[in-house]
Amino acid sequence: MPTIRRLPEHLVNRIAAGEVVERPASALKELVENAIDAGARQITVRLSNGGLDMIEVTDDGCGMRADEIALALERHATSKLPDEHIEQVTTMGFRGEALPSIASVARLTVESRPRDSAEGWKRVVDHGQVIADEPAALPPGTRIRCEALFAKVPARRKFLRSARSEYAACQDVVRRLAMARPDIGFVLEHDGRRALAVQPDEALASRVSRLIARELAEDGVLIEAERGASRLTGVAGLPTYNRGVADHQYLFVNGRPVKDRLLVGAVRGAYSDMLARDRHAVLALFLDIPPDEVDVNVHPAKTEVRFRDPAFVRGFLVGALRHALEGAGQKSAQAPSQEAMGRWQAEPLASPTPPPAPALSSLFAREYAPASSRLSEAGSAWRGYEAGVMAEPAARAEPVAEADEPALSYPLGVARGQVAGTYIVAEAEDGLVLVDQHAAHERLVLERLKAAGAQDAMMRSQALLLPEVVELEEAACDALEDKAEALAGFGLVLERFGPAAVLVRAVPSVLGKSDAAALVRDVADDLAKNGDALLLGERLELVLATMACHGSVRAGRVLSVAEMNALLREMERTPRSGQCNHGRPTWVKLAHGDIEKLFGRK
Repeated sequence: MPTIRRLPEHLVNRIAAGEVVERPASALKELVENAIDAGARQITVRLSNGGLDMIEVTDDGCGMRADEIALALERHATSKLPDEHIEQVTTMGFRGEALPSIASVARLTVESRPRDSAEGWKRVVDHGQVIADEPAALPPGTRIRCEALFAKVPARRKFLRSARSEYAACQDVVRRLAMARPDIGFVLEHDGRRALAVQPDEALASRVSRLIARELAEDGVLIEAERGASRLTGVAGLPTYNRGVADHQYLFVNGRPVKDRLLVGAVRGAYSDMLARDRHAVLALFLDIPPDEVDVNVHPAKTEVRFRDPAFVRGFLVGALRHALEGAGQKSAQAPSQEAMGRWQAEPLASPTPPPAPALSSLFAREYAPASSRLSEAGSAWRGYEAGVMAEPAARAEPVAEADEPALSYPLGVARGQVAGTYIVAEAEDGLVLVDQHAAHERLVLERLKAAGAQDAMMRSQALLLPEVVELEEAACDALEDKAEALAGFGLVLERFGPAAVLVRAVPSVLGKSDAAALVRDVADDLAKNGDALLLGERLELVLATMACHGSVRAGRVLSVAEMNALLREMERTPRSGQCNHGRPTWVKLAHGDIEKLFGRK
């Protein structure tokens, strides 16, 4: 048998590097976090070849003396943990392994100068070997350069991705850290090209919209909520402003970027009845919680956390998000399509056999036949002359009494007519409003059902004539057993049936003749993924939304002006009426300026 031996220091550092330094982005994250903890006000990042060849981080922080630089390159040496209370850490990191780990798999140059010192110092470590230790000239602060990452570890180097992919990961790291600290200025340069630059002391909402999407400033709501010693801030996109993937959800805990499944599940739960299942919200949320209520040392890279009271955190996030989105009222993120607007202004195409121009006296006697109901062909429909009588128009309008004119001051204005039995045309003080009557009424009915207690009625159970046995893994059965009381509140009644099975005695009555086994397996998977019974709640929300859809005004139904105005007024009183139950907009507005552009007045 081989004898137990103590590993050499350079090999220990390489093993530690495997935990901390997975790719250039992870090394960059450690270096930028060190700069933040050093009290920097300006951080500049330079990359070469996606970080594969060179990563340089320069800051104007407190700096280090020569002896402190040498100590910082030793394992488990840190200034971020002043005492032994590891659970009270408030800095970005504290393990003290980043610099020695990076130095063991790359050529690392550390240059630093304290603010009260006349000169700086430089130390160069090449894959664990100190090759230079000498004075250096630089302004107060620290500059760290990492070159030739994994050059002498080919087994790790060959598993790195392309330079473009590595650069994208590095850019994401800088973007997240810049979001977390709007009081610090950040500059990112790649191969001599400036890719990102933000100034210090920027408002949180402004910093988030600059880094995620500029549209978020108009199509988002501010989040500000407190519960006990916990605080939640950030910007959340309106349900109508969504993406097909969840890569634009940025979550932070105590200023640290995290990727936590509990928080992701809470976001999904908050938007559950406002987004289709294949769409995802765009947001940045910052949760500040007492340090002793969260464990940040779950993962070496600090990207995962564990909460002492996960139910409180989830409820806090869901409640704060829903309250903010309800406060947005009937606001919608959907703007008129630029392509559609462009087609309104399209010049007529030259006809190979143009018809003779009619006499001026007969212009008003002639009628135009619509070539298509599609907006893309509307221009040609208005330009085409045909003999005979025009087909029945797809739009109608009714006169509005002058007494209704003050209604223009309403946010959604006063109804002027209906198009294709589907869209309401309303006039407001600031423009023309188009409303999808079915989508709007669908949201109104859903909110009415909720307010009337339909949600409680949905929780009623329907007992199965013959209880069904569902076989699962033991861990899944344990999770279901722990949540049995909560699931019963949703109408799903379960009992443990041996070590690897559960007995289904009742299902929610509104789900009808559902597959009980498939339902239980989906709930078990959801518990394993999110730590809470989210899926069943979302299914019940979906049933409620389906009920609302069938009970709402259908497209094609002719409404009177009074009915149209009643719908508009109820939309103005109903929260979240700007989007239907699937995240689509219920109305769009053409401002007066847009209309003037259509007719060339601007």
